[in-house]
Amino acid sequence: MSVPPNEVPPGNGPAPSDAFPPPPVPSGTPSAEERQWAMFAHLSALLGAIVTGHMFAWGCFIGPLVIWLIKKDTLPFVDDQAKEALNFNITLAIVGLALLVLSIITLGLGLLIAVPVGIIAGVAWLVLTIVAAVKANEGVAYRYPISLRLIK
Repeated sequence: MSVPPNEVPPGNGPAPSDAFPPPPVPSGTPSAEERQWAMFAHLSALLGAIVTGHMFAWGCFIGPLVIWLIKKDTLPFVDDQAKEALNFNITLAIVGLALLVLSIITLGLGLLIAVPVGIIAGVAWLVLTIVAAVKANEGVAYRYPISLRLIK
């Protein structure tokens, strides 16, 4: 059986990698509406953090979750970017919870580690969220460098 030179028989392709590259955009470049909703998905985390900041900013993942649930079936680019924003914000919520537990378990001595790490994580969250919003508005499927892929 001969195989054309451009095709690879099943099972003989490259090994799957552990990296999560951005998925290909289904139909060329995203529409203006898709780009705008994807940008809103990222920026809604900032709004949620501002609104609920006095309560440990638990609202930072509510905005991306709502946008993902509403638009996931109709706009594929928004589905991808809202899941990315949601995963990133859940990851940082887990980090914040771990730092809080560390501080409590060590009776406050863990604050020597938790405060600097929390400040670094907060600044990284702010910068990466803004970068992601800008990239999404440009139609680029952005991937946060540190994120657990909990929602797939």
